Formats: sequence, structure tokens, C-alpha cells
Amino acid sequence: MDYQPTTVFITGVAKPAKDDPIADDYQVFFLSLVVDRETDVIVDATCNTAREMTKDFIRCLLVGRSLTAGIEEMVADIRGRFYGLAQKPLIVALKDAGNRYSVVKRAAQAKISC
Repeated sequence: MDYQPTTVFITGVAKPAKDDPIADDYQVFFLSLVVDRETDVIVDATCNTAREMTKDFIRCLLVGRSLTAGIEEMVADIRGRFYGLAQKPLIVALKDAGNRYSVVKRAAQAKISC
């Protein structure tokens, strides 16, 4: 997949539950997002899950949504629609990615204003 020059890659992390199958292979749950800096919209998403269907469902919940204005709506959708073992780590990783993105945005704006 080709990404536009206006996009950035952001990763959020969280600790998976011990009973989650990903805990056997990974020490951390990660959520990777490609975000358009001009619109703050998530254009692609992936994570380390045990099944492709899980990745696809999570991607469906996140792509096309604003990382700056829509986190609480995405969290509500995750709580209401995603009942996998990774629900809590997914929410934590999403919020972590949102925080990291805010830092990137602030740094870029500081460069512009100098």
C-alpha cells in the first residue's frame, strides 16, 4: 500500500492480559496507525493479534476516524462491539497512540511557528 506524504506512522502499546494468546508470543500489545497529519484521520491500522479476523475487525473500528477528535467515540465502539480478550489493551494502546500523535503534532507546529 502506498501512503501519502502527509501521513505519519504512530504506535501505541499496552500490556496484554496473561490469558490472551498474544501474551505467549509477545510481551506487549501494539497498535500501529497511519494517520494523515492534515486531517488527523486514521487511514490504516494493524495490531499484533492471534487471528487475522481480529486485526480486520479492529481495523474496521478505527480506519476513517479522527485520532484527535474521535478517541472517546472509538473507545465506546470498542467497548460496545469488541469483546475479545484484547479489549482493554486495545483501548490503552489507542489512547497511547493518541498521546504520541499529539506530541508529534505539537512538535510539527512548533517547527512551523519558529
